[in-house]
Amino acid sequence: MSQRIILASGSQSRRAVLAAAGVEAETIKPHVDEDAAKASFRASDMKVRDQAMQLAELKSVKISMRERGLVIGCDQMLSLDGEAFDKPVDLAEARNHLVKLSGKAHTLETAIVISEEGKPVWRHLARPKLTVRKLSDRFIDTYVDTVGEPLLSTVGAYQLEGLGAQLFTRIEGDYFSILGLPLLPLLDYLRTRGVLLS
Repeated sequence: MSQRIILASGSQSRRAVLAAAGVEAETIKPHVDEDAAKASFRASDMKVRDQAMQLAELKSVKISMRERGLVIGCDQMLSLDGEAFDKPVDLAEARNHLVKLSGKAHTLETAIVISEEGKPVWRHLARPKLTVRKLSDRFIDTYVDTVGEPLLSTVGAYQLEGLGAQLFTRIEGDYFSILGLPLLPLLDYLRTRGVLLS
């Protein structure tokens, strides 16, 4: 059974994860005003995990209203003691994120929603927990200088697949969810839809 799969995202890493797992997906950017949505969510004291789920649904539904197929929407937010962290806007903010995360455990609220014909048909929330070791100022400065601009593409200002591995003492949760795509539950759902062989 041939089924069109659309990834409602401009994320190259999510697309690469899907492709490596044998899932062919088109990518269409949803052009959602995330800043306005987040401001509204936070004004109503919405929990960080619910914010991530709402944004994933918003992206997925928006594309599925005009495109046929299964539309995958994703969002990931970092929650530290109930405070939501967004992607840093510059390297100074990336450094500040790392200072705040130093010596503490945080959760990556990783939401995924699949919509079809303008309605959500499946959703999943993964909540990996990561513990950052106590980081020296010298380490943070060297790390930010070495990695540079790519830090701005992740909510925690780290890239686990690279030097970011040095930040942690403990990681609880699956690798794919940390990268922003809960792959195993997604593959399971695609099997139930006949998209993948069971």
